[in-house]
Amino acid sequence: MSKTTQGATPKSQKKTAPAKARATAAEQEEAIAPVSNLESRVEAYRELCGAFVKYPCVMRPSALTGFERRRHVRDTIVEDHAVRIDEKAEGAREKFEELAGSLYSFFRGTSLLFHRDMLGEDERMPTVLALGDVHPENFGIMPNADNVPIFGVNDFDDVLYAPFTWDLKRGATGFLIASEEIGGHKKKLRKKITCEFLKGYREGIGFYARHDKEASQQMRADNSPKVVRRMFKKAAKSRKAWLWDRYLNETGRGFPANEELTPISSRIDEFQGYVNEVAKQNGIAPQGRAGELRVKDVCIRHGQGTASLGLPRYYCLIEGPSKDATDDLIVEFKRARRSALEGLVPENDFFAGREGDRITHGQAVHLANGDVFYGSVEIDGMSFMSRERAPFRDDIDLDDLSDKSWKHYAHACGLALAQAHARSDDAGELDYRIEPRILEAMAPDELFMDDILCFARSAVKRLKTDHRFYKRDLALGAFDMSQKRYR
Repeated sequence: MSKTTQGATPKSQKKTAPAKARATAAEQEEAIAPVSNLESRVEAYRELCGAFVKYPCVMRPSALTGFERRRHVRDTIVEDHAVRIDEKAEGAREKFEELAGSLYSFFRGTSLLFHRDMLGEDERMPTVLALGDVHPENFGIMPNADNVPIFGVNDFDDVLYAPFTWDLKRGATGFLIASEEIGGHKKKLRKKITCEFLKGYREGIGFYARHDKEASQQMRADNSPKVVRRMFKKAAKSRKAWLWDRYLNETGRGFPANEELTPISSRIDEFQGYVNEVAKQNGIAPQGRAGELRVKDVCIRHGQGTASLGLPRYYCLIEGPSKDATDDLIVEFKRARRSALEGLVPENDFFAGREGDRITHGQAVHLANGDVFYGSVEIDGMSFMSRERAPFRDDIDLDDLSDKSWKHYAHACGLALAQAHARSDDAGELDYRIEPRILEAMAPDELFMDDILCFARSAVKRLKTDHRFYKRDLALGAFDMSQKRYR
């Protein structure tokens, strides 16, 4: 919340004003400096979080109304996108327009704003490795270590150790918004869909508390609910067709140049080093379906994601074992950022790592036997995470769901999230069984679910107001430049 300050020159100093006016160019440049203080604001919110936990009457951003709330929304979004705005990053304007397009897009793309409203919340609740950004489209089909398609949580950009309720509250809010805006459902059905998400989670935690199978269990095409099995069928596609339809040029030796992909073949040797680094991290031998792990081509990928629009993203084409452009692999490198939950969750004893390492830790914890190409490297002085793209990597098409399928899908997402949380004491930092503690914290079940629903309804109401503020500010140019602080 920067301000431009202008002080009048005292009469006693007016004779010296001309001398002060002859400041050096460096001093003049220093007088106007961009507000690059994401770090300082994170620490400020961390202190506020501690104050709220200690003194529960401390006001949080969620209590702001009117113009003060509008300024908070604007300042938080500018802060979250400061680098993209200052660098005039490709895709930044596209993201801002997408956020204006629908409430659901706004919800998906403003995780920092959402979580600042939760600052310090649920300090007494059991801690898990939280996904951080739970919504209906952050579950999907992806490859496991054996290149077999599985269903589960699939976006680890915001993972952080936090109360388990943080994921449930964001997930419930996401299902309420999506079922209204995309599904077109009335209030009663929206409640039922959201309750199925919470019931699925409760069922999953109860199962793992009794059977302790979270370390190895996977949701595959042969053991998934019907609504998820349909996703597997839709995602089924031969690797050859997938490669040639979208990712190979006419020779089969590299990427095509189009609006989605820009080849940068001059950097093949550089990215070969990054691929080798990931292979070393994860013990991937140059054999089997990875072939010789040889990079054939590299490209920039444009216009992908919602929250990450405008951030650098690269694809590496890896030559497959047959060397005939039918079984090549694609490894993605995506810019890693600070978790939106950083400094906002109640203090705990567990550390997930920094940036790319944190995301890699999240994938390893949340998925049993997951994608072996998840890793962390530094590119151009920035942290990047890596993962494999695959022909069967796919998300749900919410438009295609019937009323009954919405409920079944929400239940399946709850089950998947339960397994991710339950693995916090197997592959994560927790040194005690977490499931019994979560079950105890959820009792009595009906009261717990009603509390989550009440939170979600309040969050939806607040988000609708925030979205109106945002669209007004966007039209007035609020996000064309980052804020500056003047002397």
